[in-house]
Amino acid sequence: MNVIFKLLPEAVWIDSPADKPAILAALATRFAKVYALDREEVLEGLEEREALGSTGFGRGVALPHARIEGLSRPVAALLKLARPADFGAADRMPVDIVIGLLSPINAGATHLHALAALSRLVRDEDIHRGLSEATDTETLYALLTNASDRDAA
Repeated sequence: MNVIFKLLPEAVWIDSPADKPAILAALATRFAKVYALDREEVLEGLEEREALGSTGFGRGVALPHARIEGLSRPVAALLKLARPADFGAADRMPVDIVIGLLSPINAGATHLHALAALSRLVRDEDIHRGLSEATDTETLYALLTNASDRDAA
C-alpha cells in the first residue's frame, strides 16, 4: 500500500490552544518532537503559508501546511481542539480539527497529492463525523490512518 503521508500515533493529541497563533505553535512543537525537526523552522513555514491565506478548510477543519528542509516524505499531525477556535475559515465556522502537513522542500506534486488526500478524508461524511465526535487520541489516529490507507489503495 502506498500511503501518501506518514502519521505517527504520538503526532495525534487533544488540547485547547486559545487562538490560531497558539495552534500553529502547538503544531510546530509537536512536529519537532515527534519527527525530530527544528521547531522554529516548522513554525516559520506554517506561519508563512498562513500569511498567504487561511488554511481553514471549512466545516470545522483546518489544514495548515508547509514545505521544509529535513524531510524525505510528507508527515502529518492531528490536533483535536477541546474548545473550537477561530481560524479564519471561509465559512466562518470555528475549527476543532486541525491536521497539519509538512512536506520536503522540493516535494512539488507529492505535497499537492498529500493535501488532496487529506481534503478527501475530511470531506467524507463518516470520517468527518468520527473525527468530530472522537474523544480520545487512539480513535482519532485509527480514523485517519485507516481512512488514508483505504484512500491510497
